[in-house]
Amino acid sequence: MDVTVNGQKRSLCGIRAHENALDWLRANRLTGSKEGCAEGECGACAVMVAQPDGTGGSRWTSVNSCLIPAAALDGGEVVTSEGLASDDALHPVQEKLAEAGGSQCGYCTPGFACSMAAEYYRGDRTPCEHPEDGEHGENGFDLHALSGNLCRCTGYRPIRDAAYDLGQPAADDALAARRDSAPPEPAATDYAADDGRFVRPASLADALAMIADDPDAVIVAGSTDWGVDVNIKGRRVPLVVAIDSLPELRGLTMDDSVIEIGAAVTLSEAERYLGGRVPLLAQLFPQFASRLIRNRATIGGNIGTGSPIGDAPPALLALDASVVLASARGERIVPLSEYFTGYRQTVRAGDELIRAIRIPLPLATETAFHKIAKRRFDDISSVAVAFAVDTENGIITRARIGLGGVAATPIRGLRTEDLLVGKPWTAQTAQAAAASLAGEGTPMSDHRASSEYRSIMLSQAVLKFFAQAAEHEEVGA
Repeated sequence: MDVTVNGQKRSLCGIRAHENALDWLRANRLTGSKEGCAEGECGACAVMVAQPDGTGGSRWTSVNSCLIPAAALDGGEVVTSEGLASDDALHPVQEKLAEAGGSQCGYCTPGFACSMAAEYYRGDRTPCEHPEDGEHGENGFDLHALSGNLCRCTGYRPIRDAAYDLGQPAADDALAARRDSAPPEPAATDYAADDGRFVRPASLADALAMIADDPDAVIVAGSTDWGVDVNIKGRRVPLVVAIDSLPELRGLTMDDSVIEIGAAVTLSEAERYLGGRVPLLAQLFPQFASRLIRNRATIGGNIGTGSPIGDAPPALLALDASVVLASARGERIVPLSEYFTGYRQTVRAGDELIRAIRIPLPLATETAFHKIAKRRFDDISSVAVAFAVDTENGIITRARIGLGGVAATPIRGLRTEDLLVGKPWTAQTAQAAAASLAGEGTPMSDHRASSEYRSIMLSQAVLKFFAQAAEHEEVGA
């Protein structure tokens, strides 16, 4: 077991099965990466990893090293903040941060440098025509690339200025040249230690045979959820099965009738590969956690947790998606609306895993995703609402509404859907639907929001959706 770190091979022998990449890096005297929160919220632990770019080349991607199992690095390639600079010169990102005064206490700076460098090396970064949007620089730098990095003392203006002052990589930049080579191929791994066993099967068939033998095995892909359990809750299990690199789970295909997204496709990859072809998901992606999380979190994982506040399920419910479940016995397809059975409970059997998500085509003509949270970005939903509506000659012919945060599971707003179908899409209909949706689900009061607030937000979401749809129709006319 070994991994390439800053251009040099390092052995992973002797690690613990539940040890995270951050702890292993720091134990190897690479202490630029820090632990700030241990749950993927602050970005102090950010490093770059080489990932497939979808065209045969590689893409430098920033990730939270505190969430990744060290064993999952086997066969991979990592660059830490120490690996950015050469012996006699700072990296351009580090240089710009220093010039702009983008570091004060310095605790978070290495993480910022790695996230900024990943965006610096984005192959399709080009000069921006509309930098006045406040989220892009003239150099094409997407400020959302830093959305998972927090700074408590410097303030963000000098960090933003440093990012916006970056040029293109030099012709002899080795990290830029690395993008033209094939990505590393994560090795099949079976590693046992005193605290458990970590296995990365070589094929889907191997994975299915393994969980058939041990239905209590924990299945992980991006580890953005499991990593928090390990770090914060101290969870340890006898067997962890990593499915993040299985080719059978890594595809995204489209034809005239369906879009199929492999369960191990990350949110960032899905966003990039779809390229806005599913407008509802295009609205979801920027609001799903941070770029650091989206670079690891998978579509299948967000559904597999069974969380009632996951952001993807409401959108996929509105899209009438289905889940493809695979086991050694074969495959079955379950409508997502029938998948969740209780709080973090689903119809998935112990010997099954999610292979893919299927979205039927054609898509609805009017869609919207509304996430109500205390922060605009990088926050957990208090309420999430997704709409997908078709109309013909001003009459609603089909409606799908996905809801999160208002019941023990993600649900469909079935009563409101029935109310809408056959009605003219007017302000009066929207008012009636708003009153109906306010009573859907069983919202509870907690530290994020009261039950009354959640009901009001459901109602307001309908009115906002109608206003947006009317505006689109007016612009189209």
